[in-house]
Amino acid sequence: MENLVYAIILLPLAGFLINGLFGKKLPKLFVGGLATAVVFGSFLIAVSLFLKFDSTSPQVVIRAFEWFRVGGIQVNFGFLIDQLSLMMIMIITGIGSLIHLYSIGYMSHDKGFYKFFTYLNLFIFSMLLLVMGSNYLILFIGWEGVGLCSYLLIGFWYENKSYGAAARKAFIMNRIGDLGMIIGIIMIAYQTNAIDFLSVAQNSGKFELDSTIIIFITASLFIGAMGKSAQVPLFTWLPDAMAGPTPVSALIHAATMVTAGIYLVVRSNFLFSLAPTTMDGILFVGLLTAIIAAFIGLRQNDIKKVLAYSTVSQLGFMFVAVGVGAYTTAMFHLMTHAFFKALLFLGSGSVIHAMSGEQDMRFMGGLRRKIPITHLTFLIGTLAISGFPFLSGMISKDEILANLYGKSPYLWAILFAVAAMTAIYMFRAYYLTFHGEFRGTPETEKAVHESPLNMTLPLIVLAALTVVGGFINLPHFIGHGNYAALADWLENIYVYDVDLAEVPFATEMILLGLTVLMFFVVWVVVRNIYVKQKKMALPDNEYTGWQRLSNRKLLFDELNNVTFVKFIEGLGVGGNMFDIGILKRFTDYIGIGAEDSGRAAKRLQNGNVENYVLIMSLAIGIILIVNFILQ
Repeated sequence: MENLVYAIILLPLAGFLINGLFGKKLPKLFVGGLATAVVFGSFLIAVSLFLKFDSTSPQVVIRAFEWFRVGGIQVNFGFLIDQLSLMMIMIITGIGSLIHLYSIGYMSHDKGFYKFFTYLNLFIFSMLLLVMGSNYLILFIGWEGVGLCSYLLIGFWYENKSYGAAARKAFIMNRIGDLGMIIGIIMIAYQTNAIDFLSVAQNSGKFELDSTIIIFITASLFIGAMGKSAQVPLFTWLPDAMAGPTPVSALIHAATMVTAGIYLVVRSNFLFSLAPTTMDGILFVGLLTAIIAAFIGLRQNDIKKVLAYSTVSQLGFMFVAVGVGAYTTAMFHLMTHAFFKALLFLGSGSVIHAMSGEQDMRFMGGLRRKIPITHLTFLIGTLAISGFPFLSGMISKDEILANLYGKSPYLWAILFAVAAMTAIYMFRAYYLTFHGEFRGTPETEKAVHESPLNMTLPLIVLAALTVVGGFINLPHFIGHGNYAALADWLENIYVYDVDLAEVPFATEMILLGLTVLMFFVVWVVVRNIYVKQKKMALPDNEYTGWQRLSNRKLLFDELNNVTFVKFIEGLGVGGNMFDIGILKRFTDYIGIGAEDSGRAAKRLQNGNVENYVLIMSLAIGIILIVNFILQ
């Protein structure tokens, strides 16, 4: 097993090194094929390990070497393989290999082709390091690695200044969250004298339930999760990350980076289960994020922006599940979301590819006949996220709603309304893109074509996973969880039992019926508006009222500019004035003084031997006279 674990993480690293060092001189097909093969190889190895594991298998720690010792804490560089890490590895490498394959076609004409695949392999390596690390420090190295790679990939087309600004925004906002995470790790080490997960779990019993210190530690870790998983208020970087190539959007938004915060909380369940106050905070932050992102998504016209705000909202759903203690449900929705959101993003990339780079849905329409494979797969993704019965998204989302109802029927009603908004903006995007008359230019219409096989094959595979993925954790109401394979699989990783509120079976059936009814009502209403009535999205300057607020993203960017950006820029201007007006003058005066003293000394050190002898004689005479007086 040890060699297999090393191979999982070293294969993407090898792809990164080979393409990074030699990719510029290698054929594109070799570069893309190698990058895809190493990730797919890691996936196959992960599957082989998965087949050797079951829900009762113990956690396996593989120690590579002792890293360092400090303050009585021994830190090993090693990997933890258990049910949770294996699940994440298979999602990362499985979805990641499909995205790599898709990228071969999508980026085929890009001049930075080899560089793009170099960054992708480094991204996968960093994410694997994050989920496989045996302690918080290795997790943090991977955490920072994916942050760096996201910066490189979001700003990949760096000639465009706005794309560079989006990359910097993502990098800086993640650093805010990372500070909280660093503080949390330091406090864990201080309180438990360890940072590896198993030792911290064993020592977690020393914390009193909901004590100040455990609330502080868990809140600090959650701040890190807020930055990486784009929760309010640290969420505005994620929609701007659409500046990167579409495969990057799929990689960041579906299977890897944004799920890191969910993984961190679930991995640290032994801490969060002891902090009900923090859990309540996570619940309300997740709920607020889901509401705000869904509202903004209602009137976005860029197809990728709609999906970006959808991702933020769905991450809110996952944190709601975590907040009520339904860790397995959160991981289940993380998995199904990886399937249908990767499908939707890659589908949007296929649309953009067909439209010669156009992303605005107001210039699309009528594409279902021109790109049938993309249309069908995108429809499946739309149905899944919107709640079509027994597709993966409906099953996992219904579990979240049912668990929340046990916590509070009032909060359930709010999240139910968010689920309805999700269906509204997704069906709006689908109908504006694929139905009605084509609204682009005649030249663009002539150029519309279906994507090549290396782009449509990943769509087909993801569509299949979207259809069947929900049955990995069959609906909780079937046999009351007796058939929930994922719940059984992950049961061994939880240190403390979390008592979820029991919802009567009859109530669950009513909730399920309401969810299904909501889906079909929204479908009929949105179809009537955009197909039968043929209403179109308005230009940005024509929106009024709530639609204007949605289109303008609730003015979050403007508020951030006024509150933070302008303030920091002002500090920069003030610092520059201080630097030039005071520090520069001070150092200038030092230089001028040295120059003047040198000029004075130059008159004495003029190379005249007679003067040197005279000065030496005078000096000796003065020394003798002073010595005589002192005696």
